[in-house]
Amino acid sequence: MHGVLRPGLPVLRAAAGTQLQARSSQHDAPAGARLLLSQLFQPLNLQVGGVAGCEGQAAELGCRSHRLMLQGGLIHPASPGCYHLLPPAVRSMEKLIRLMDGAMRNIGGQKVNVPSLSSAELWQTSGRWEQMGPELFRLADRHGKEYCLGPTHEEAVTELVAAHGNLSYRQLPLRLYQVTRKFRDEPKPRFGLLRSREFYMKDMYTFDASEEAARHTYELVCSAYRSLFEQLGLRCVQVRAATGTIGGTASHEFQLPADIGEDRLVLCPAGHFAANVEMLAEERTACPTCGEKLTQSRGIEVGHTFYLGTKYSSVHNAVFYTPENKPQLAEMGCYGLGVTRILAASIEVLSTEDSIRWPSLIAPYQVCFIPPKKGSKEEQGTALLERLYDDVAQALPRLVGDTVLDDRTQMTIGRRLKDANKLGYPYVVIAGRRVCEEPPAFEVWDQSCGTVLYLTKDGVIELLSKVRLL
Repeated sequence: MHGVLRPGLPVLRAAAGTQLQARSSQHDAPAGARLLLSQLFQPLNLQVGGVAGCEGQAAELGCRSHRLMLQGGLIHPASPGCYHLLPPAVRSMEKLIRLMDGAMRNIGGQKVNVPSLSSAELWQTSGRWEQMGPELFRLADRHGKEYCLGPTHEEAVTELVAAHGNLSYRQLPLRLYQVTRKFRDEPKPRFGLLRSREFYMKDMYTFDASEEAARHTYELVCSAYRSLFEQLGLRCVQVRAATGTIGGTASHEFQLPADIGEDRLVLCPAGHFAANVEMLAEERTACPTCGEKLTQSRGIEVGHTFYLGTKYSSVHNAVFYTPENKPQLAEMGCYGLGVTRILAASIEVLSTEDSIRWPSLIAPYQVCFIPPKKGSKEEQGTALLERLYDDVAQALPRLVGDTVLDDRTQMTIGRRLKDANKLGYPYVVIAGRRVCEEPPAFEVWDQSCGTVLYLTKDGVIELLSKVRLL
């Protein structure tokens, strides 16, 4: 791929007489501060067709995201539907959670942490102990008391609010959320993190003084969800959906269109109507608003919102006191985002068949530095690249921890560049042939637009200063 020169960056041009002096580093970062690829716990299976630990699962690995996450050392199977999340996946998930935390804070969310173990009595009171059927993981303690591992926490949070019987209208709206592990006994877990038995979810539970206020909260959260997916650069469709076992009177899903998706969607080309076909009483072929022919698509559900009314507050007596000091049932809503599912779904819809592409905001690492192969004629560029790595850390301390040095110098640059492309680093900086020129030129791959730049040290630092981090 040919190099592209961008205005405003100190690039090296082929024209004679053009030279840009690089600044000398004022401080050498200790080598121990460098993040070395060889020391990361990220077992790679990039060069082989199979994946360790997944014998006999060839059909399941037909899902792009599952295959790429296993090959890239992001996850490792523990048992059917359960996965170890390895350090790069945890880094990505933590970034995604920070993005969600910001979105929830912006709409007045307060973060809590509810126990995963939930008593059977709570679920029996709401009727869902029987309604959930075999999907609910159930267990008993040594005293015979029954519990479940929560797939969701409407009962627990409603009881928590109800336990504080002096809640005033002045404290509403109350918007509580958490990011925790959830459990669902899937009959046939598949597609890696897209349909697993143990997963992370961001779930919010809201309490309002009136239906009007609760509907306002509903629209506020839906808007926050749409904005979050826009920030991630993901095309997400909000569709009408069935309320299912959670209940309520209104519900929407947030779907990422994808061939691998398990949900069937009908969409108006003009955006007037969108629905999951499971909630339609009869087949619909035309938009009820404009009459346009509806298109069909498949989607991966990554979020779900419910207007609950008083379904749970009436059962658990979650009341607040009005200005007249009279008790009144709170109007509720609940809202979920699948954290681990969004990770996998974003890889599913953005990646190629053999290379991961991340939403840049949640890439585990932003930059990979590749020095020359040991013993090659460009080996003198190793010290220059290491100095550049240290200078970036000094000039852009916010990138510390987001830059990786691929120190596997027994391998060719080409082999490591191929690996870096498969792992999806947004930027790759290489000490190639032109690093031996004066002044040295580093090869920079910008994965977001598929271009290659040849930049001085100052040019690299200026380019990386524009990287967005959470």
